[in-house]
Amino acid sequence: MNNNLRLIIDNVNNKGIEDKHFFEKDELKIILDLYAKKVSEGSWRDYGLNISSKQVGFSVFKNAAENALYRICKNFKPKNKNLKYLITDTNGKILKNSFDLNLLLKNTNWKKL
Repeated sequence: MNNNLRLIIDNVNNKGIEDKHFFEKDELKIILDLYAKKVSEGSWRDYGLNISSKQVGFSVFKNAAENALYRICKNFKPKNKNLKYLITDTNGKILKNSFDLNLLLKNTNWKKL
């Protein structure tokens, strides 16, 4: 028997667990609504998720075989409240940022990025 295995029960309710490391349900709905609109227009075709301990990113692709056009990111512990949500290019350069995801996505002119 392996002594290195542990059974963890109800770890979601554990007070010792830090911040959630993903988009919340309402954040993901905002992003997926935009994604569905852009797919129906023919602008976007695929997406991917990047998850780390510092941020989660929703990458948008024109074609599945290419690099991402944009990445919509959520920083878990931003140094500045305006850096909580970001839109970056493939190199990580910040194109737009905001403290409010809904405002960030609504006020972005995707054709001019």
